[in-house]
Amino acid sequence: MEPRGNKRGAGKIEVTGPRNKLPCPAHSLPTDPALYSGPFPFYRRPSQLGCFSLDAQRQYHGDARALRYYSPPPTNGPGPDFDLRDGYPDRYQPREEEVQEGLDHLLRWLLEHRGQLEGGPGWLAGAIVTWRGHLTKLLTTPYERQEGWQLAASRFQGTLYLSEVETPAARAQRLARPPLLRELMYMGYKFEQYMCADKPGGSPDPSGVVNTNVAFCSVLRGRLGSHPLLFSGEVDCTDPQARSTQPPNCYVELKTSKEMHSPGQWRSFYRHKLLKWWAQSFLPGVPTVVAGFRNPEGFVCSLKTFPTMEMFEHVRNDRDGWNPSVCMNFCAAFLSFAQSTVVQDDPRLVHLFSWEPGGPVTVSVHRDAPYAFLPMWYIEAMTQDLPSPPKTPSPKY
Repeated sequence: MEPRGNKRGAGKIEVTGPRNKLPCPAHSLPTDPALYSGPFPFYRRPSQLGCFSLDAQRQYHGDARALRYYSPPPTNGPGPDFDLRDGYPDRYQPREEEVQEGLDHLLRWLLEHRGQLEGGPGWLAGAIVTWRGHLTKLLTTPYERQEGWQLAASRFQGTLYLSEVETPAARAQRLARPPLLRELMYMGYKFEQYMCADKPGGSPDPSGVVNTNVAFCSVLRGRLGSHPLLFSGEVDCTDPQARSTQPPNCYVELKTSKEMHSPGQWRSFYRHKLLKWWAQSFLPGVPTVVAGFRNPEGFVCSLKTFPTMEMFEHVRNDRDGWNPSVCMNFCAAFLSFAQSTVVQDDPRLVHLFSWEPGGPVTVSVHRDAPYAFLPMWYIEAMTQDLPSPPKTPSPKY
């Protein structure tokens, strides 16, 4: 539910100025979709390594206590009549968006489990560590026409870490967010409350507080082309009735969208919104997106299931549609670009990759504040494990 705001934007760093800027590498990466229309690249189906939860105070717990269970209304009963405005703003506790968490929660999980990773420290030294939401933005970049992004990258003990930076435009937009948009964000979370129970077989309780601090996050391992990936993303719920109980195959993503009444509205939905839904769910291997369509009064009147692997069929014959191969090929190209650009192993050194629609991805180099994002507690704890400094690995793994 990323369009609702900062639900999965936990990795953003806020920046005000280019202090401590170093000489810039003189190369860039084009984003034109035509350059990435080749065959679909190798992508290994992600496997879940573990999970963690964030509670109502945004405190980390290395378990699944925040996991919720998919509990839709009966298919043979009357249609849903969910009032998404109910409880707003009295029963709404939004997360404090000024708090910039970076990769901190994922790094804490990694610190606790680094000794149990298959392949050990050697595998981690060749991997890319980031949030799923950051990879989602890379996938959709060739087709994005409105919002730019910035990704900070640092190499430490061979591992490449990527953490999103909040652009000045995004910050200004967030601070000037109109009341209607704030309410729409609430409505997306409220829909989850109507569709999820706290235990398998239980019933949803929409009478409680909507607290967006609470989150259940899956930690996954995958591979795109030659790039090993370790990434984490928030999961809305698990389906106790799923054919496979093995995560992430049992996970369900929940979305809301306005009701559509014309072929043109559906065509626009498939071209734009469904692209983001596909990218967000394909990366972690979430097989199903369930959407609630709301009327102008804010009531969900219908539900529709979108299998992730079938989403492309809606635009396959649309000359202005999107192509999964383009998305994945660009993401792979960006990861190769980042791996070959960030060669110095130094957690205080940051390469800032910046992109605005219509242009290429550019790079600037910075040291320490405000862009450095790997916390000292993580650097020190990881360093204590090593008898000597590691060598930077070859770009090929």
